[in-house]
Amino acid sequence: MFSARKMAARLLLAGSFAASLGLTAVSAQAQSVIVRSTGPSATVYPQGKKLAVNAKVTLKAGDKLTVLDKAGTRVLSGPGSFTLDGSVSRDAGAATRVASAISANGVRTRTGAVRGASLTPRTGSASGPDSVWYIDVSKGGAYCVANPSSLVLWRPNRSEEAAAKLTPVGGKPVAIEWKKGNPLKLWPSAALPVVEGGRYIFSDPVGPSVTLTLHLLASVPTDDLAVAGLLADKGCTAQLDVFANAATPAVGS
Repeated sequence: MFSARKMAARLLLAGSFAASLGLTAVSAQAQSVIVRSTGPSATVYPQGKKLAVNAKVTLKAGDKLTVLDKAGTRVLSGPGSFTLDGSVSRDAGAATRVASAISANGVRTRTGAVRGASLTPRTGSASGPDSVWYIDVSKGGAYCVANPSSLVLWRPNRSEEAAAKLTPVGGKPVAIEWKKGNPLKLWPSAALPVVEGGRYIFSDPVGPSVTLTLHLLASVPTDDLAVAGLLADKGCTAQLDVFANAATPAVGS
């Protein structure tokens, strides 16, 4: 009898623990991630910060937050107070762009090009890459890598040919060359293997040198909010800018 009661108590305790884990998982799925933050409250609401479901955000004049939650991207402009409950209608186009950004992952073809990139050369500059998984060489910091064999370097100015160097910390530099009109270049993995925690210095004649730190992901979620949360956890905040660029600006939306 004692054993039966003891077993029942253990089962009840296990059930309660499982239920609490379930609630935690639901809560985690429902949270919001700040993918861009500007203005006087940027230190209070920094890029990469996670906010609980139904969290209240109070912004000052000049503040602007781009937040990703289960309903999509939302741009909040101060002054004002907002509740992150996912009830506000979002731009369907932005949701499509975000979904495309997290799935785009260039792969090598026989010609050495990047599959999925535009075949028509374009000129001028762009505000940011259209894939979360591209490394923006104009920004330093941590970058999360979904597929080491198809890692892509992206440059903002594609109007001319360009030459640069990628140097592992303590190692020898490797030349990087872009063709006119092409913003993309495959990482030179044969000369510079992509490794967890690897640190590389990117330098070119037109801008300051930046240090890139790579983090390899064992698996990649398919949900955009889960991807943003993973990037935030790893400190890969530069990649969160891609989510913000995909959002449609809407004052106080």
